[in-house]
Amino acid sequence: MPGTITSEFLLNRYGALHYHNTINSIMQKNHLTRALTFFFSLTFLFVTQTYAQQKSVTLSGLVKDKATKENLPYVNVVLKAAKDSTFITGTVTNEEGRFSLNSIPPENYILETAYLGYTPQYTPLYVGNLSEFLDIAHIELTPLSTTLTDVVVTVRQDDLSAKLDKKTFSIADNISQAGGSVLQSMQNLPGITVQEGKVQLRGNDKVTVLIDGKQTAMTGFGSQTGLDNIPASAIDKIEIINNPSAKYDANGNAGIINIIMKKEKQEGFNGKIGFTGGLGSLWQRRSNLPGIRPQYQFTPKLNPSLSFNYRKNKINVFFQADNLYNQSLNKNEFVTRTYDDGSIIQQQTKRNRNTNYLTAKAGLDWYLNARNTLTVSTMFGSEKIIDRGDEPFFNADLSQRKRLWQFLEDELKTTVMATAVYQHKFKQPGHVVNAGINYTFHRENEQYFFDNIMPTYTGKDAFKLLSDEHVADLNLDYIKPLAYGRLEGGFKFRYRTIPTNMLFIPGRNSPLDTNAGGWAKYTETIPTVYGNYIFENPKIEAEIGLRIEYVGLQYDVNPGHNTYKSDGYHYTQPFPNLRFAYKFDEHNRLSFFYNRRVDRPNEVDIRIFPKYDDAEIIKVGNPALRPQFTNSLELGYKNGSHDGYVYAALYHRMALGTITRIASTVPGSELIYAIFQNAGKSYNTGIEAIWDQKIAKAYRFNLNATVYRNQIDAFTVSNLYPVPNSFTAAQQEIISGNVKLNNMFQLGKNLKAQLTAVYWAPDIIPQGKMYARFSIDMGIQQQIQKGKGSIFINASDLLNTMVSKKRIYGNGFQYLSTDYYETQVFRIGYNYKF
Repeated sequence: MPGTITSEFLLNRYGALHYHNTINSIMQKNHLTRALTFFFSLTFLFVTQTYAQQKSVTLSGLVKDKATKENLPYVNVVLKAAKDSTFITGTVTNEEGRFSLNSIPPENYILETAYLGYTPQYTPLYVGNLSEFLDIAHIELTPLSTTLTDVVVTVRQDDLSAKLDKKTFSIADNISQAGGSVLQSMQNLPGITVQEGKVQLRGNDKVTVLIDGKQTAMTGFGSQTGLDNIPASAIDKIEIINNPSAKYDANGNAGIINIIMKKEKQEGFNGKIGFTGGLGSLWQRRSNLPGIRPQYQFTPKLNPSLSFNYRKNKINVFFQADNLYNQSLNKNEFVTRTYDDGSIIQQQTKRNRNTNYLTAKAGLDWYLNARNTLTVSTMFGSEKIIDRGDEPFFNADLSQRKRLWQFLEDELKTTVMATAVYQHKFKQPGHVVNAGINYTFHRENEQYFFDNIMPTYTGKDAFKLLSDEHVADLNLDYIKPLAYGRLEGGFKFRYRTIPTNMLFIPGRNSPLDTNAGGWAKYTETIPTVYGNYIFENPKIEAEIGLRIEYVGLQYDVNPGHNTYKSDGYHYTQPFPNLRFAYKFDEHNRLSFFYNRRVDRPNEVDIRIFPKYDDAEIIKVGNPALRPQFTNSLELGYKNGSHDGYVYAALYHRMALGTITRIASTVPGSELIYAIFQNAGKSYNTGIEAIWDQKIAKAYRFNLNATVYRNQIDAFTVSNLYPVPNSFTAAQQEIISGNVKLNNMFQLGKNLKAQLTAVYWAPDIIPQGKMYARFSIDMGIQQQIQKGKGSIFINASDLLNTMVSKKRIYGNGFQYLSTDYYETQVFRIGYNYKF
């Protein structure tokens, strides 16, 4: 019989399917609790939002003759709702006795299997929220001569949001930041804050950023980088994973942010084109110190974008290109340095920046047959940065200029990535093996030119840095669906090398440390294996995983360097994860998480060359820097309803070997050296709450609040550069947090608006504190051209209130820094789908 025969046809033909009156009582609908519950108690892994939940599941199984154990072809399989026996979907088994039911939403069901000459089976099924594929295993039908026997099968579904381990957000929904960078788009998302150009999760910037599930040079293989220059127009959605499972790299103790690029797979030719323009820095918030070049004003922003795909038969070709041109007042920092001897230095660091960032991605999916797919893709990124900076230094009352440091930075970053992924699907849906290889090349070509203008002379200095990064990743991942969950396992091998050369070109009375130049080479080898088991029944969910990682790192230094010598480390460490959840009912669940993760120093953290973009606060790396290990606990509770949900989590993190920059001075000099160090133990304990609610058809809000206590234990570190010196800090602690209110308005059928307000409370940092900040963003979007086109207008930091202010205390000095960098931007844009 042809495989396209419908379930209804078979029901009528065989006439063998009769329901017992007891079927409807097998599984009854629960009355769902709608109470909004806020804070619960203690510990582990992660939380997901309702609109990020898995929408559907694929069920599969195999039907056999109970007596002969032979597979039965063309068996009628029908899925009905347990509450009222409503027909949901149906199919027939193929020649091998296998069947598959697609797009099944989470719910309680009855599965009927019937065949001429056999007793029908009525099987209660539970489809949960954890697995995209569920295997019902073997269903055995009994010949009519035997008594009816029910085969009870419990099925669970993989739903990332329901297990509270991930939040997923569509970039298209973030109207107030459309047309900007990925970093700007993230700052309005629940659970995320942005501080000094870095993303923070719950007040912690140790975040690993992925692109399409992979670490790349564009966003950093260790510490995050480059997010403020990647155009948001290239992004489809963003996933926030506070408590990653063992299948993810162990790096990033605060969690993972996965940026998913746009890619279509529809039949035929289709795509999207867009253009955004904007202006920033519409007025000065603070005037320059005397005698320097003007600040950028009315800075233009331009962002054209194009994406398309063409699919026919077994081939899907995709392409995407985005260009973000941005002028900005990138830095406008005013610093007052006060020394114990009474001397005071007033300085300003003003940086006018021109940036052009081009990204392009192309590739093809080749569906070799129904079970085998090969995907080959390449990504190209080119980031051109021109900085024109002024840094004057005055006495306390600005009556005497001691020095003027002017610089021109010309930097080109080029990234090329090539990826090949092969996927084999076994006969059982969801049973897959993926093998992939990924190669990344990243070049950093940086030139600085300085004018060191002193009262009696002017010196002209320069340096040139060239860094080539090569990264090769080989990975193998295996997924096996089970009746009550799934098994995951895999292997990954990484080899990474970064040769770097620094050439200092001194001028008259040069302040450059020319003996700190030369070459260095960073080499990293990481083989990894992992396993993960996931279980679910109607009341309990559990996930347990283990990742074992070996890291061998060697940093070779030019023998002529005046301070640092070659160094390195290696370790073999386990990184377990655990999640346990109890479901009170369909709307209420309590989840507990444990996670152990690591933050390895990135190459720039240990780079031996001093950086002179600030002439008197000089940043230097540290080859002796070691990894930071973190244990995390979290307890999360979620209550959901048709119109919204409430989520609350209590979490605790303990970090050993906390990585941070330490600012210090040396005898006889007013220069400050900021050097990476391991500062000992630190703790982060807090509570996060999210309330998402639809009030009416025209209005929905999302309120996100995080309150936490940060503690940094007393520590003493020894800096080697430029001469050996030590720094000691007493224990610091503070209660801090942030509040974010996102308002969404549906003003008509095709018109919607967004208004977002964010408040950051004061917080501690090693050696000091950050002051409070506040901003408001807004956006309006109108659908046109029968939904194919849209126009938007938005404003970032509408009231121009965002200012970064911090105070740092060191041995013999302290300084207060206030940065009035560009935060207010107005944009208008147009997008069209074809």
